[in-house]
Amino acid sequence: MILHATQFGSGQPLLILHGFLGMSDNWKTFAKNISNSGFEVHLIDQRNHGRSFHSPEFSYDLMADDLERYSAHYGLNKFHLLGHSMGGKTAMYYAAKYSNRVEKLVIADIAPKYYPPHHQQILKGLSALDFNTIPSRLQADEALSTFVTEKGVRQFLLKNLYWETKDRLGLRANISVLSQKAEAVGEALPSSYLFHGPTLFLKGEKSDYITDEDSSLLKQHFPYTTLETIQNAGHWLHAENPVQFYEITRRFLIEN
Repeated sequence: MILHATQFGSGQPLLILHGFLGMSDNWKTFAKNISNSGFEVHLIDQRNHGRSFHSPEFSYDLMADDLERYSAHYGLNKFHLLGHSMGGKTAMYYAAKYSNRVEKLVIADIAPKYYPPHHQQILKGLSALDFNTIPSRLQADEALSTFVTEKGVRQFLLKNLYWETKDRLGLRANISVLSQKAEAVGEALPSSYLFHGPTLFLKGEKSDYITDEDSSLLKQHFPYTTLETIQNAGHWLHAENPVQFYEITRRFLIEN
């Protein structure tokens, strides 16, 4: 099965992978902007997310293989790859397994280390949404607020809502599988996985996903690494400071 994607522009291919419980739509503004700089942007939904296929199997190795099938299907022999959070881990796995495909690698606010599960309350809240009794987005937000107090996080999560029929809501993300496989999301990159191409790590100034102590680990897996900080931004750095995120990413991708 081939991953669902939306394409923008023409030129050097740039593939973008969203984070956990996100979808390709989260990156539309960035994709449209950077496509104007000579890139053919592919916004990709990973398995069990967005409009891509659902599967009981979920791991980074599988998601890297999904991306390889996608690139082969579209004849993408060489491309840039950008991934955020979970998508960044997928991008790391892919770049190590299929290094001949990746020209430059951009990783947004995730390190190749292990992260303990920390989405349990969110997954519990999404699992509790009963669309037999929730007829509107407003009521879905109210129900989710019992589990997730931050309005901005709820707004991000509820982008998964869609109309299954004209009068019944549903969620695009495969919550049952993602809940069962939550431990896999935090998995560390295997110690033998390396990528020797140009790599840019971007961290949010207010985020603790990448720490100063991670610098040596980044170099261990990605010897040609540059680490930049996006000011006044947390984990969703591309949305919280889109101008600086765009400028730094664009400069890295277009420089020789």
